[in-house]
Amino acid sequence: MKIDRPIITRYKKNPILTSKDVPYPVATVHNAGIVKHDDRYIMLFRSHLVNGRSIIGRADSEDGFAFTVHPEPFLIPSTDHAFAEYEAFGVEDLRISPVENEYLLTYSAYSRHGVRIALARTSDFETVERIALITQADLRNVVIFPEKFGGRYVRLDRPHSEISPWSIWISYSPDLVHWGDSRVVMKPLAYHWDEMKIGPGAPPFRTDKGWLHIYHGVFKTMSGTVYRLGAALHDLDDPATIVGVSDGWILQPEDPWEVTGYVPNVVFTCGAVPEGDGTVKIYWGGADTVMCVGTAVIDDLVALCLSAPRPAL
Repeated sequence: MKIDRPIITRYKKNPILTSKDVPYPVATVHNAGIVKHDDRYIMLFRSHLVNGRSIIGRADSEDGFAFTVHPEPFLIPSTDHAFAEYEAFGVEDLRISPVENEYLLTYSAYSRHGVRIALARTSDFETVERIALITQADLRNVVIFPEKFGGRYVRLDRPHSEISPWSIWISYSPDLVHWGDSRVVMKPLAYHWDEMKIGPGAPPFRTDKGWLHIYHGVFKTMSGTVYRLGAALHDLDDPATIVGVSDGWILQPEDPWEVTGYVPNVVFTCGAVPEGDGTVKIYWGGADTVMCVGTAVIDDLVALCLSAPRPAL
């Protein structure tokens, strides 16, 4: 398929949020979950503190482009005994999934035991209830579908393993705490832009052709790795079935703040907001340092997944 325009049109005023916009001391602003709540865009962004550990901040916007940061962090490592040991080194890369009149928050919890995923919920982004630690180490990048299937919650995740190298898996839960029926649904493709590892990015959103999922893929070069974004389309009724994966990437590091920063050559998404006009706002961290946004036509992304797709497995 040939599209005579950029797949993702970068916002001309990128980056939209930097550490200078935060009213408390942080070194970075990146990898933010995004959702539209009460006609406002809510951004829950990751920041490195000056000791190198991460917390989650909140910023709000009327238009999805100009954000104002709240005066205090949104989520910091827990002091509750059930979570404190496993969040001691920081909380990172939060995703937001709207499910049944509440928002489910999945984030990476780091500690001396490695990284695992914690799950919390909120209805108003003012109070947060931690639910459970839902994985063992070493596992990250969990996104939850915004609908139940057969009465069960469904998630995508990415075990950090060289056994089945850095692939995307699917799991199911009746109660958000106990997860199972896990299987791999998508793997990196050899001699391809995502050949080193892939992982869930933004929570999938519904289109008339399937659940559209913006994922990240990594390519190893002689001077380090390059993180890019791609698109995959999951069946509407059976999300374990992938009906198509874009053969080419949809976004790669190009702007100076994506090529150079805390981690060079990275565009990494944790959130995308579909709009009523047929477009989607896609948000990404640039070089693990700043937040950026761009827009895409949803039909373009769907068509990339369905026309000459690359194999999912």
